[in-house]
Amino acid sequence: MTVAWIDTHCHLDAAEFGNPDQADAVRRAAGDAGVRHCVLPSVAAANWATVRALAQRWGDSYCLGIHPLFVPQASDADLQALQEQIAEHQNDPRLVAVGEIGLDFFVPALCTPTLREKQEHFYCAQLQIAAQANLPVVLHVRRSADRLLKYLRALRPASGWRGIAHAFNGSAVQAQAFVELGFKLGFGGALTFERALQLRRLAQTLPLDAIVLETDAPDIPPHWLYATAQARQSGATQARNTPAEIPRIAQVLAHLRSMETQELQAAVWRNAQTALPKLAALL
Repeated sequence: MTVAWIDTHCHLDAAEFGNPDQADAVRRAAGDAGVRHCVLPSVAAANWATVRALAQRWGDSYCLGIHPLFVPQASDADLQALQEQIAEHQNDPRLVAVGEIGLDFFVPALCTPTLREKQEHFYCAQLQIAAQANLPVVLHVRRSADRLLKYLRALRPASGWRGIAHAFNGSAVQAQAFVELGFKLGFGGALTFERALQLRRLAQTLPLDAIVLETDAPDIPPHWLYATAQARQSGATQARNTPAEIPRIAQVLAHLRSMETQELQAAVWRNAQTALPKLAALL
C-alpha cells in the first residue's frame, strides 16, 4: 500500500472539534491532506467508548487509558474498569495501545505530594495492565522523564516495551534511554518554533528510526497557527490545530534534518508500525 502520513496522537473527540459531524469534516480534511491514519488516545473512562466509536467510524485506531491530568478525579475502580475493557477488547484490531498514561509534574496542582503519589500509582498500575495484555503504551511526558524511566525499567516485561513517548521535550540522554527501552519519540507542532532550540537540535540528531509524527490536536499548534498572548489580548483567536497539519510539520522536520520529505514520510510510516504493531494490519 502506498506510504502516506500517520498522526500518531490526536484527540479528535475533544470538545474543540464539536459534534461528530463537525469532527467528520476535520477528519476528511486530514485525509485530503494525505493523512491516512490517526491514533486516538483516551484520557479517562468517560471517553473510552467515544474514541472506540470514532476509530471505527473513520477506520482509525485508538488507545485506552487514564491521563495524569484526569488522575485526581479517578479511582481504583477506574483501573479495574480499564483492565476489564482491555480484556474485553484486546482482540479488537483498532485497539493499539494503553494510553495516554504517564506523569505530569508541570501543572502545579498535580505536584502536591499526595497527587504525585497518586499519579505514580495510576501510572504503574496501567503499565502492568499493558504488560499483561502485551500492548504498547503511549506516554505523557511532562517534566517527568526520569521518573517515567524508573518505572519502565522496574516493570519491564520479559518481551520488553513498545510505544511512544508523546510530545517528547527532554534531554538527549533521556531520549536515548526511552529509545533503548523500545520507544519512539513523538514530534509535532512544538518543533516548528525557532526558539525551541533544544527540541529542534534533538529532532535533527536523533536516529531517524526513533521518530514518529503527531499533532496532539487540538493542542500544541505549530507556529503558523499560534496566537501569542499579546495577540489574543488584541482580539486574535487561537487557530485550531488538526491532523491536517502533519504534512507541513513534516516539511519543517525534513528541512531540519536536510532530507527529502518523501524519505522522512517513508521512515515515520515504518516507525509508527514498529511502535504500535497492530497498525500494520490496518494500513
